[in-house]
Amino acid sequence: MTEHEHVRVAVIGSGFGGLGAAVRLRREGVTDFVVLERADSVGGTWRDNSYPGCACDVPSHLYSFSFAPNAEWPRTFSGQGHIRAYLEHVTDVFRLRPHLRFNSEVKTMTWDAERLRWDIETTSGSYSADLVVSATGPLSDPKVPDVPGLDTFPGQVFHSARWDHDYDLRGKRVAVVGTGASAIQIVPAIQPQVERLTLFQRTPPWVMPRVDRAISGAERALHRALPFTTQARRGLLWGIRELQTQAFTKHPDQLALVERLAKRNMARAIKDPALRAKLTPDYRLGCKRVLLSSAYYPALARPNVDVVASGLSEIRGSTVVAADGSTAEVDAIVFGTGFHVTDMPIAERVIGVGGRTLAEAWQGGMQALRGTSAAGFPNWMTVIGPNTGLGTSSMILMIESQLNYLADYIRQLDVLGGQVALDARPSAVGAWNRWVQERLKRTVWNTGGCTSWYLDANGRNTTVWPGTTAEFRKATRRVDLTEYEVVRAETRPTEAAEAQVVGTEAAEAQVVGTEAAEAQVVGMEAAEAEVASA
Repeated sequence: MTEHEHVRVAVIGSGFGGLGAAVRLRREGVTDFVVLERADSVGGTWRDNSYPGCACDVPSHLYSFSFAPNAEWPRTFSGQGHIRAYLEHVTDVFRLRPHLRFNSEVKTMTWDAERLRWDIETTSGSYSADLVVSATGPLSDPKVPDVPGLDTFPGQVFHSARWDHDYDLRGKRVAVVGTGASAIQIVPAIQPQVERLTLFQRTPPWVMPRVDRAISGAERALHRALPFTTQARRGLLWGIRELQTQAFTKHPDQLALVERLAKRNMARAIKDPALRAKLTPDYRLGCKRVLLSSAYYPALARPNVDVVASGLSEIRGSTVVAADGSTAEVDAIVFGTGFHVTDMPIAERVIGVGGRTLAEAWQGGMQALRGTSAAGFPNWMTVIGPNTGLGTSSMILMIESQLNYLADYIRQLDVLGGQVALDARPSAVGAWNRWVQERLKRTVWNTGGCTSWYLDANGRNTTVWPGTTAEFRKATRRVDLTEYEVVRAETRPTEAAEAQVVGTEAAEAQVVGTEAAEAQVVGMEAAEAEVASA
């Protein structure tokens, strides 16, 4: 790599968001970009999370790009390995590898107000970019609680997202801390191997059966021969979840019926009344993410499993101590305690106008215009930003909506011409955030009576989108320039006049650029056809 490289766009991260942004940039005719990835391969959270039993809780055909349908999904709910392979396939088919810069963790991104660019320092060198697309994702930095005595524990300790595959759990006494989406997959996967499993549960989750099955060869052959059937299947799955969203966002009381079904599901596997009492939530279904598993409850009923209805409070040597005073001797501790979602570490590394970090700007809570642009950070966009998360559907739908916004953002910069940046107006960010927070007031995430990772340290929901994916797509279809301040580099009068001429020529050339972009789309459609037939 050269000592310094300037590009038009720098994309941070190579998960679904980063790879999707890279494909969309090429579809818009933008090829001068890099994808900066801190690891040595693509995949994001589906590379990092390789724990036993790791799988997606969104149906396979909905948890994939609309522009890259996959006729070969082996199961209705895909496992981690198949999703990671899909992302590698997308990388190859859309010829993204020349743009990838592996082992390049971003240390700082600093806005240069004079040159109207971002200066980026990474572990592999320095870059500068006219536009940054931050696609690091909220599930990228594991959160491990500060438990007294943890540093003196003599056994093995690791987080679910940093699984130690060299450590053999067979015959070991294992403590699993947490009962979120990762833990309910880990517990049934390791329970048959370990001597004893102690599960520390602060809050029981609502769990529904996971109706998973193998997709038959005949189904896959049909999807290969008639690609529209794949899109129809995706559309049906999308429509069902759009309808479900209405109950979560507008009519939480309607979820009482689903709660009864969830309790029946538990009762079928858990015969012990005392254990059922421990596992029964006291909050409205949906307040925390509803989890899908047909193996979790049966695993908890096994004789080598203990459920401690309390959080882990202390560690004394090899003894783990719960908040209720109960203890257990263990050889290993697995933390399924989630991620830094509302306090993302990347925010400390983004330095905007006046030297203010994004973490400082978000000190009172994360907020971004249409989940994408933050005031004081020109030409910086985030994918899966504040209030873009979902509790009912596929995040790929939200990502693609933000990619639409990215595409129009670039078009607006081209039309404006010259050296230019867009900075979200504080008034626009504030108005958007007030509207989102007002809509959240009646949702199950705010009224369900729980404390979830959707809420920040101030108790404000800065994570979830309070509507359907269709509503978000409509809200991000176009960039409204009245919501932005147009920032140009300072120039002398003669330079300003010349810049105006150049800007006019750029606007006239936009027609030619549009034709080129349309030709690019034709080329990308050929790539999409290759994905569908591969």
